Amino acid sequence: MSDDRLIVGLDLPDALQCLDLAERLGDDVSFYKIGLGMLTGGGLAVANELKGQGKRIFLDLKLFDISATIEAATRGVAAFGLDFLTVHGDPHVVRAAVAGRGDAPTRILAVTILTSLDRADLDACLIRDGAIPDLVTERARLAFLAGADGVIASPHEAAAIRALPEAAGRLIVTPGIRPAGSALGDQKRVATPADAIRAGADHIVVARPVWAAPDPRAAARAILDDLKTA
Repeated sequence: MSDDRLIVGLDLPDALQCLDLAERLGDDVSFYKIGLGMLTGGGLAVANELKGQGKRIFLDLKLFDISATIEAATRGVAAFGLDFLTVHGDPHVVRAAVAGRGDAPTRILAVTILTSLDRADLDACLIRDGAIPDLVTERARLAFLAGADGVIASPHEAAAIRALPEAAGRLIVTPGIRPAGSALGDQKRVATPADAIRAGADHIVVARPVWAAPDPRAAARAILDDLKTA
């Protein structure tokens, strides 16, 4: 039986490769992430196909715009009946997404600070001074107050977010997951699958270490085995 704490990111060039990977992974994986890079490559078609197969779908669009546009975009996404949708964690964005979602089951996840960024990157973007863990935790708190069902945060901040009173009953989804021995790629704040769950994450997102592996199914099974230790 699959463990839906593992979300496999379908960060591949086109829909056919995504569906082929899902077929190779079979029943071992029940939850998939489709990101912005796949949107013009048939991402929504892949989402509908996999949803029809009984899979759960996380649409990772990281929406950011004026409130009216966010509300309209979220209403459109919610009509597909997908499971998770990401928006940027600014309170006005979260509130608009929650309004657009309405009574649909789609859960709104707020992005705190991207796991590929460090303090130097934030300085270049004129983001206020402060340690990243403190900024992430405060952005998570404000997103929860605005109605977010959960947040996206690195495993390094998961424990601090889980300790927030506002986090009760909310989801923490962690990208930046690298099994022991894996290359970091473009991620800077990473952890192993089991360590992320121990820190308070509900779900982990793993992409390259699965789809780039010589045997993706074996790679996924190794991650699932690691999750059992948590």
